[in-house]
Amino acid sequence: MRGLMQDWPLLTHTIIDHAAKFHGQIEVVTRSVEGPIHRTSYAEISVRSRRLADALRRHGVDEGDVVASLAWNTWRHVELWYGAMGLGAVVHTINPRLFPAQIDYIVNHAGARLIFTDLTFLPLLETLAPRLGRIEAYVVLTGPQTMPETSLPGAMDYETFLSHGEPDFPWPKLDENTACGLCYTSGTTGNPKGVLYSHRSNVLHAMACAAPDLFGLRARDVLMPVVPMFHANAWATIFMAPMAGTKLVMPGGAMDGASLHQLLEDEGVTVTAAVPTVWMMLLQHLQETGGALSSLERIYIGGAACPEIIIETFEEKYGVEVFHAWGMTEMSPIGTVYGALADTGKLDSPDLRKLKLKQGRPPYTVDLRIADDKGDDLARNGKAFGHLQARGPAVVAVYFKGEGGRITDARGWFDTGDVSTLDANGFMEITDRAKDVIKSGGEWISTIELENITVGHEDVAEAAVIGVAHPKWTERPLLIVVAREGCDIDRDGVLDHLAGRVADWWVPDDVVFVDEIPHTATGKINKLALREKFRDHKLPTT
Repeated sequence: MRGLMQDWPLLTHTIIDHAAKFHGQIEVVTRSVEGPIHRTSYAEISVRSRRLADALRRHGVDEGDVVASLAWNTWRHVELWYGAMGLGAVVHTINPRLFPAQIDYIVNHAGARLIFTDLTFLPLLETLAPRLGRIEAYVVLTGPQTMPETSLPGAMDYETFLSHGEPDFPWPKLDENTACGLCYTSGTTGNPKGVLYSHRSNVLHAMACAAPDLFGLRARDVLMPVVPMFHANAWATIFMAPMAGTKLVMPGGAMDGASLHQLLEDEGVTVTAAVPTVWMMLLQHLQETGGALSSLERIYIGGAACPEIIIETFEEKYGVEVFHAWGMTEMSPIGTVYGALADTGKLDSPDLRKLKLKQGRPPYTVDLRIADDKGDDLARNGKAFGHLQARGPAVVAVYFKGEGGRITDARGWFDTGDVSTLDANGFMEITDRAKDVIKSGGEWISTIELENITVGHEDVAEAAVIGVAHPKWTERPLLIVVAREGCDIDRDGVLDHLAGRVADWWVPDDVVFVDEIPHTATGKINKLALREKFRDHKLPTT
């Protein structure tokens, strides 16, 4: 017997329709790429999204066609998401931090017909355009008054393109499993691989992430997603905020500490989200200027393990609660977020902070397990660690165009590539990437834990740990450190800081000081580049 409820497909454009109808006056504020602060509303974005959908249709874009964006977090980028997805097209978000050759590859692999881009990226696209033969036109996200001269074929400004559409364009009827978004992995090992999201997966994922123990967005909140829209759905924030009627504050391309602080204060931001490096810049700015965080209530940190010093500083000095999160492009992307249990409020501050250093607990719609090398389940006791695997309605089943072959096992488990522990309450802690964990004398050493403890030293700006070949132990840790500007720290000072905080046999065999540590396009430490650079390094214990 089937239920007798209405068939109401889960489509992304229904989110902006809801926001326009019930939260239409709520602001969307942007620091525009041109400079001035721009203000609009959900009602206006809804109308302009329909106009954009009609303009795309008149341009020949049909259901299933790919439309690319190379853009910052702005109101126009939001309009593109809802308008193109509502038409049935697929929005391919391009990460500008990829190497030009990788951008060339993913644009051609995705088969995009149009690219919507910010002024920032015109020089890059003018260089790449001769190799992007399928692109019919470039739409620059600006108005006619600020449209520059460009050699890009078919280039026009966004406002002119938008004027070709009608504001009352009716959304086509789509199946909720229709593809709507395409995001590529960072491609640290081989070519980037595409993850193709559906309307259903995006809506379900946003609903799960909006739950109280995750982002818990409310209509009285003000959300500033610093995480870019080209990073795995901007952590679902662009769907969650209008769903809840939350004011959106978009930072555009100004990602420095001073610019972010100004928006946080001027717009009364209560919630924000980004990778650890962003918050390190903000904290440095606050330290230098003596600034305060008068409205901010909670910060979500993901993309890389969060050093304890960041959590401690935000919570104890500025009164802002920190929520650790974990996820990946293949999971839409949120997999876990720290959420307090009934008894965690009884913990002393050091024990509570230790719990917060874990990556958190999965929401409904995310199933997790840890497995050994044979694929058998390991105990959920918070001590056994193994391969972290996931499944759920917003977890990838196969990469775009079948790249990489079969990526799930017979029961649908996707191997995340992380090594972690999982306890009985669902708290998950990443101990390392499977490709980065150091295997010394048959035992595993977590590079992430070593890095986080090292960064806790007041004279250390950043740290990375890699394994270096050792004739007796197979591998031993090499610690690579960037010292804070003006600070005097040496090898012994770093190792003394680690002593007593980790097992003796975990302590790195050597420390190397560098001016900077390389990062991937998603802001993570590029261990591949470091292993290549230090592959011939001779440890003093060798």
